[in-house]
Amino acid sequence: MVEIQLDGQKVEVAEGCMVMHAAEKAGTYIPHFCYHKKLSIAANCRMCLVEVEKAPKPMPACATPVTNGMIVRTKSDKAIKAQQSVMEFLLINHPLDCPICDQGGECQLQDLAVGYGGSASRYAEEKRVVFHKDVGPLISMEEMSRCIHCTRCVRFGQEVAGAMELGMIHRGEHSEITTVMGDTVDSELSGNMIDICPVGALTSKPFRYSARTWELSRRKSVSPHDSTGANLIVQVKNNQVMRVLPLENEAVNECWIADRDRFSYESLNGDERLTQPMLKQGGEWKSVDWQTALEYVANGLRGILADHGAASIGALVSPHSTLEELQLASSLVRGLGSDNIDYRLRNADFTAAPTGAVRWLGMPIAELSSLQRVLVVGSNLRKDHPLFAQRIRQAARKGASVHAIGKGASGWAIPLATSVDASYDLWLNALGGVAAAIAAEKGVQAPLAIDADDATKAIAASLTGGERKAILLGNAVAHHGHASQLLALANFIGEHTGASVGFLTEAGNTVGAQYVGALPVQGGLDAAAMLNGGLKAAILLDVEPGLDTAVSGKALANAEMVISLSPFKANLDIADVLLPIAPFTETSGSFVNAEGRIQSFHAVVKPRGDARPAWKVIRVIANLLGLAGFDFESSQDVLKQARGGIAADATHLPAERLSNATSVAAGSASGTTAAPVVASIYQLDGMVRRAVSLQLTADARLAAAPAVSTTEEGVAA
Repeated sequence: MVEIQLDGQKVEVAEGCMVMHAAEKAGTYIPHFCYHKKLSIAANCRMCLVEVEKAPKPMPACATPVTNGMIVRTKSDKAIKAQQSVMEFLLINHPLDCPICDQGGECQLQDLAVGYGGSASRYAEEKRVVFHKDVGPLISMEEMSRCIHCTRCVRFGQEVAGAMELGMIHRGEHSEITTVMGDTVDSELSGNMIDICPVGALTSKPFRYSARTWELSRRKSVSPHDSTGANLIVQVKNNQVMRVLPLENEAVNECWIADRDRFSYESLNGDERLTQPMLKQGGEWKSVDWQTALEYVANGLRGILADHGAASIGALVSPHSTLEELQLASSLVRGLGSDNIDYRLRNADFTAAPTGAVRWLGMPIAELSSLQRVLVVGSNLRKDHPLFAQRIRQAARKGASVHAIGKGASGWAIPLATSVDASYDLWLNALGGVAAAIAAEKGVQAPLAIDADDATKAIAASLTGGERKAILLGNAVAHHGHASQLLALANFIGEHTGASVGFLTEAGNTVGAQYVGALPVQGGLDAAAMLNGGLKAAILLDVEPGLDTAVSGKALANAEMVISLSPFKANLDIADVLLPIAPFTETSGSFVNAEGRIQSFHAVVKPRGDARPAWKVIRVIANLLGLAGFDFESSQDVLKQARGGIAADATHLPAERLSNATSVAAGSASGTTAAPVVASIYQLDGMVRRAVSLQLTADARLAAAPAVSTTEEGVAA
């Protein structure tokens, strides 16, 4: 440790730290633009100049290493005058368009100009002009004349997103940030460039000119899209969501969010919102009041129960639903005497986990950044889990060896030590090869009789070294026909190498859905069986068969009653009744992320039209059916029941329930080798599918392009 004196205060920091880090520890603010705690040091804005005793001139705090006994003054006349001079230079070419700038009111340059800028400029020369660029539907670069060349956006692309999409060309006053070749910015994390831009050069294209920052109310929430559970700040005006920003949480999403977390709010204000209950009468949809719709549902369920029995009723529930909604949906189905409920909409292998086991990440999310060895199986990591990918990218930048097995295991913007690009039906062979190489090294019986090739031997050799290591199974493994055997192989490898084994898990509440038992546990029908026509009455909780499922679900049209609970006008072709429910911004609830962290949130706006929180709708249906145990006054009451024996102040599910163990042998034959169904990044759920700007991105256009038909051959073990 090194001790320095900062503005008369003694501060102790680690050797190699910069003066800026010491100031942060001491709670002293030093003005800056190019410095960002998550990015490398560029020292090109010079706004952080401070006085260092015995130094001949002011020094940049962000790039000056501390030395023992160093004396630093951040508020001396010398430091202040240096900072004022820098500000004067920054404002020479900066346009004075604050009244029309979208960044006005939250602009770092604007704020610091008040304290360090002059009341008048000494320069009368014409200001430079930088022409705008079109970089896609999400980021606006219309006013690049405002850019002060801090290069935060460039470094973010290189270091966090993993792709250098922006760069600086030319020199001096001709310098400008651009994509060089006129390309679009296509990173799944690109919206974070808007947040870190200290001026109004990069702004949000969907939000542009829609509100002033001081008009917006700020409310906390949690993203429902993927299993990170990213913490959000939702900004609201006139009971309408206007913008979504990250809420910093180092243990979960740090200070970043994915673009689908940021821009999916557009769907909440779109024309496809369902705002009134609707009944299909004579083949046409008619709007009705809630009383009529709910009595229709209750009477229909009573009739089907009497005519066909409880086993003819079931529910397909979305893993993007809240813990409270899933708890009540499970209770409703089981209260009717059925066990037909399932959240595993895209699965092909429905082998049950050991009793009470909840599949999870296998480690805290934050530890992904410090892994030394990583094997990812069956995941397009960068697109399926953007924030997990950037953490593993951090680990790779620190020297971690990252290996991949999967179809198209490339394009992650992460340097891969080994990549096995195998068709879906050969994943058992590939992972079995890794297991065989490890078994040979350890002198134990291999789970499969497979010879390891050079690539699988390299993966095995890497996993036997290092200390912090993990085997991460992606969405395509969870949906694979041999999911259980793949997990068994991963567990074998983990057991003999000391690596943790975990599922990346697909949705915002996949872990929570398992915990509350939103799957058949007493021999009920699984999702595939229900979608293939196993029901007379089907309840769809925010599910769109064919889009959210591996099976088309067309057979549901033959059911006597299909009840669709959705925030959108969905399932018009198969449903008999549409019940408008509130999306996550209009209801209170909880999500459980991949690491088992329980995160609760409140509604940020009132439900649109006659929409109601799903937990309330399910509760009323249960009350009309005369079921006991549904006397809840608030979502907190439901959460208390869902938690079971978990203490009210517990932040995570109990460790004894989190387990990736399996009772299936690695070599047992079951399931199918058909390609697993994995949704593309902007088709994952109903919200992102209806977000206009997201559907204009390169990723969405690529997913919408017709697939090239190919025939793949191979024999799985």
